[in-house]
Amino acid sequence: MARILWGRETSSNVRKVIWTLEELRLPYERIDVGGPFGRTDTAEYRAMNPTGLVPTLQEDDFILWESNAIARYLCHAYAPSSPLWPREPRARANIDHWMDAQQTVLNRPATVVFLGLVRTPPEKRDNAAIAKAVVEMARAYAMLETPLARHPFIAGDHLTLADIVWGVHVHRWFTMEIDRPAMVHLRAWYDRLLGMPIYQRYMAGPLV
Repeated sequence: MARILWGRETSSNVRKVIWTLEELRLPYERIDVGGPFGRTDTAEYRAMNPTGLVPTLQEDDFILWESNAIARYLCHAYAPSSPLWPREPRARANIDHWMDAQQTVLNRPATVVFLGLVRTPPEKRDNAAIAKAVVEMARAYAMLETPLARHPFIAGDHLTLADIVWGVHVHRWFTMEIDRPAMVHLRAWYDRLLGMPIYQRYMAGPLV
């Protein structure tokens, strides 16, 4: 079976899938599309992914898009006993609500701050919008302080998909030049992630 991940490595959503694939040790080929590489507006790509976004997972004639859905699928299909997304219903639901919260609570302000500070020239920035979004990001990350005070990872004692979908963003939080409130448990979790070879290789590089 040919497994192809369509999407540029600098995309946070693509990185979620890379991290999941690497944790599960699943072979794959990645093809750069999106951002400076373009090709997501072509008829061929839109036939696979009508959103025109990345990532898209292709396994022969099976196509799947939306990063969190792809991560869940990979665990369910190839590692159903993995602690990344365990079978026990309540453990899985706990992971799922944190995964969904990443998209509904963190994603929008994180995008505003990252695009505004990293991919927008200083003279074109909307500094008021960025400042407001930083406050919203801080509120989102503050939600993690309670579970991370109880155990080393978001959903318990082991790395799960909850850590993956939040973890791709937290490197940016601690790297961007912004005023961050002190969150000792969040920082300790980030340091634990930095100690993982996959995180260090794929998630913790320069911001681009």
